[in-house]
Amino acid sequence: MAIKFQYNKTSLQSLEKQLKVRVRTLPIIKNKESALRMEVKRCKLEAAELERQLEREIQAYEAMFALWNEFDASLIKVKDVHLGIRKIAGVRVPILDNVEYEVRPYSLFSSPKWYPEGIQLLQGLAKTAVEREFMETKLNLLEHARKKTTQKVNLFEKVQIPGYQDAVRKIKRFMEDEENLSKSSQKILKSLQEKRKEAEA
Repeated sequence: MAIKFQYNKTSLQSLEKQLKVRVRTLPIIKNKESALRMEVKRCKLEAAELERQLEREIQAYEAMFALWNEFDASLIKVKDVHLGIRKIAGVRVPILDNVEYEVRPYSLFSSPKWYPEGIQLLQGLAKTAVEREFMETKLNLLEHARKKTTQKVNLFEKVQIPGYQDAVRKIKRFMEDEENLSKSSQKILKSLQEKRKEAEA
């Protein structure tokens, strides 16, 4: 990235200020990146565990497959999913607070005695499936934020900070050279004036 600058004190001060901001901000961004990296790793482990749990619950459901033909599927449905929002390293992610079910009344005398257990099993299955969806959404959001933060760290570390340092160095050298030229030209001018005075005297 080519940094535009002019060879003067105003430009030098502006570049030094921008460089200072980036140098001060870099550790903060690095901390955010490492926090996001750890959170992404934790989320991946949780997502894998939820996947295994869902598999176990589906197997329990399939173990009673012959009985499910008798079950009235309209007895239970997910009524509402309550969610909250939590900030993780500055990233807003949804969190599952609660899953609300609507269970239609049924006759305990005329329906099979395993219905309450079946309803509980379906509630657990639905909750795990919803949790897994939330975890995947959270993981995607955190992964995206981590990538963006890594890009920013790389931009600061490998492009902007070295670019500003180089520009500041160039301006300082130019100003030093200009000052040296000015001093040497003054010396030359002074020695010429002295020679003229000597010649006149």
